[in-house]
Amino acid sequence: MTIHHTAIISPKAKIGANVEIGPNTIIYDNVEIGDNTIIGAFCEMGVANYLSKGVPLIIGKNSNIRSHSIFYEGSTFEEGLMTGHRVTVRELVKAGKNLQIGTLSDLQGHCEIGDYVRFHSNVHIGQHSKIGNFVWIFPYVVLTNDPHPPSNTMLGVTVEDYALIATMSVILPGAVIAEGCLIGAHSSVKGKTEKHSIYVGSPAKSVGPTSKIKLEDGSDAYPWTKHFKRGYPEDVIKNW
Repeated sequence: MTIHHTAIISPKAKIGANVEIGPNTIIYDNVEIGDNTIIGAFCEMGVANYLSKGVPLIIGKNSNIRSHSIFYEGSTFEEGLMTGHRVTVRELVKAGKNLQIGTLSDLQGHCEIGDYVRFHSNVHIGQHSKIGNFVWIFPYVVLTNDPHPPSNTMLGVTVEDYALIATMSVILPGAVIAEGCLIGAHSSVKGKTEKHSIYVGSPAKSVGPTSKIKLEDGSDAYPWTKHFKRGYPEDVIKNW
């Protein structure tokens, strides 16, 4: 274990083997950090919040949390979590393996996230969002949840497996982004979408199946799993 001398680690925290903790980072009481994890400088891990109901913050093994990130207690991340800088994660997030959260992204908590999900920078995930496996969400995307702001009604967004949401799109409360959908940049999506379809505009409308989009060599761009493998383990790729 490598802990910088300026870091503050609660004796109640559970720290695994070969963990690195950077300068001026605080690890609070209700935290479990898995083996071989790196936590950068100026992070806060396990910030207390009554909404977490005393549930610990659990960071799976082989994770890398970069500087100035803040995680509240009450969330669980399986192995291989990776963040950019200045990420904020509120309470009661349940996430699968190999989640990537880009710089300045904000997870508002009370949400479910599958395996191998990719959030680029400046992504906002509203409460009660449900995100499947192998989802890509690009910069400045917002998943909303209040149909009549400000109100006490919350309708989370659902994003199904292999869907992609392009930059600066807004997904409105209760919307369902179906499996394999492509949401074009600057789109505003309401209601339910159809699988493997392209939606663009504000309000977004279907403009056809994703299969009509071609790469420069003329091959199909979608499903993207036909040609994009980077960052995924062999045991996952073989099932594609």
